Amino acid sequence: MSLNNTSDPIIVKKNEEEILRKTSQYLMPVRLDNYVVKEGEYDIYPVCTLGNDQIFNGYSSLAEWIIQQKTVVIDGYGGVFWNSIQQALTTEISKAGLSINWVNAATYLKTETEINALVKPFLGEPDAVWGTRCTLQLKDLFNNDAFAAQLPKADYDINIVIGTGAALASWYAPLIYIDLPKNEIQFRMRAGSIGNLGSTAITEPFAMYKRFYFVDWVLLNQHKKAILNKIKVLADGQWINDINWMHGSDFIAALNQLSHSTIRVRPWFEPGAWGGQWIKQHIPNVNPDVVNYAWSFELIVPENGLIFQSNGYLLEASFDFLMFSNRQQVLGEHADKFGDEFPIRFDFLDTFAGGNLSIQCHPRLKYIQQNFGETITQDETYYILDCAEGANVYLGFQENINPAEFKDALLKSQREGTEIEIEDYVQSHTAKKHDLFLIPNGTVHSAGANNMVLEISATPYIFTFKMYDWVRLDLEGKPRPINIEHAFNNLDFERKGKLVQETLISKPLVIEKGSDYELIHLPTHADHFYDVHRIDFETDITIDNNNRCHILMLVEGESVWVETTGGTKQKYAYAETFVIPAAAKGYKLSNLGGGKARVIKAFLK
Repeated sequence: MSLNNTSDPIIVKKNEEEILRKTSQYLMPVRLDNYVVKEGEYDIYPVCTLGNDQIFNGYSSLAEWIIQQKTVVIDGYGGVFWNSIQQALTTEISKAGLSINWVNAATYLKTETEINALVKPFLGEPDAVWGTRCTLQLKDLFNNDAFAAQLPKADYDINIVIGTGAALASWYAPLIYIDLPKNEIQFRMRAGSIGNLGSTAITEPFAMYKRFYFVDWVLLNQHKKAILNKIKVLADGQWINDINWMHGSDFIAALNQLSHSTIRVRPWFEPGAWGGQWIKQHIPNVNPDVVNYAWSFELIVPENGLIFQSNGYLLEASFDFLMFSNRQQVLGEHADKFGDEFPIRFDFLDTFAGGNLSIQCHPRLKYIQQNFGETITQDETYYILDCAEGANVYLGFQENINPAEFKDALLKSQREGTEIEIEDYVQSHTAKKHDLFLIPNGTVHSAGANNMVLEISATPYIFTFKMYDWVRLDLEGKPRPINIEHAFNNLDFERKGKLVQETLISKPLVIEKGSDYELIHLPTHADHFYDVHRIDFETDITIDNNNRCHILMLVEGESVWVETTGGTKQKYAYAETFVIPAAAKGYKLSNLGGGKARVIKAFLK
């Protein structure tokens, strides 16, 4: 049974968490009571600290607020355990001897058959990895006339309409919105404890995620943006038996504060077929009892959240809220071009003592727009944060590449499960710390083993056309999807031979120099809409962002102080990603370590 279905209330006990979440990753604590980060260490729970008494804990306090209002709307993201929330609030409100009229939004969804027919055009073939971005609206999934006819009843003390899409009932009542982090949605999805919008079927995680990405999240984000200014209470729904919440006015003020200061999202970590050991050895407080870590979602904002803290209590809200509310302050002169879409991502690929990534490429711009409905494409770079001796990166074709022969070899490998001597077709380049490899769309590439790669890339992140995966299985013993046809519709076979070294490996150039600093340009490819600098300095340096957003990471050193023109101060440790929004205007970096500090800076051209 899916907990997304609001019939049959379910009591959830703490020891059932492992049934409701399938993951090795820890659930974020409700409070930071026993969480300790040593000086200069990477923080997996970075917080934006608010004033006292701005975040409240528990269903008891939320029920008290609801009782004062008498009639409320409780809307929220897909994947929230609505049954558990309804039951917890019923328990608390009933203590006051009050009667409750519950109206469940899910009751007024169209039939599952009708919804499946509506979303089918956006999901591609059942075995296809990708769909295309949905053009429907959330209201299209509802029987809106019947829903609108459900009004508060005067013979009840408390009236509540609850569930995803509840605001569509158009009650003139205070709105509570319960948000849910994308990582927790996926952990619940893998456990089979939630389903897609309007679906009681628990399908394979592969199919469920595809529908989340191309349909559910598109509709839910549109809805979230439309009702943002009506939210009176924002709540965090990631805990099984607890809840933290804050007033909507305080939340909007917190977003405004962030948009003028510094931003660090909550990272999250995932094991994978080729994953390595660097993250486990260098990032404290992650669960060490996993086979490996392949990815860290450092700044993949469609799936990252912002953590706020008050009186020790934590509340996580999706990064989308910041873009809906403050995109002009975040992106500055590029806000009109990119709209609500934050265009740059930072993420880690850990292959230390692991394996090679698949041989792959990413779609060209027109291809991703026409086939998948995206607006920008997955142009990437690999910045080598760390590597072992002998590590390599696969990039570009050999001078004598024969596309037909290459395709035949790939198809044979896929058909017969045989290995390919990949360097007969694809170049291998020695990797060194601080190298930057350029991977514009259509470029064949892979990170070899024993690298810690910082991907500095355009935000799209799931459009990887794998051609060869080293004849291996994933961590559950299943083959990963191979997409040779998609790849060959996009590969640029002119990126071969000497042209690869000349155009796809960045040549550092010192463009400014002082007594104890150097500003180094790491030029990107003409197809990249972003550029990269590295700042090497001994003491401190002041930077003007010229109404542009900067994304930074300390890639060598211990830690740095960051002080914005507005006076915000924040310390960041080695390997932590942070954002300076355009509205911060400028900032000063101060080196807190004993040796030279090196900071990578990515920005829009």
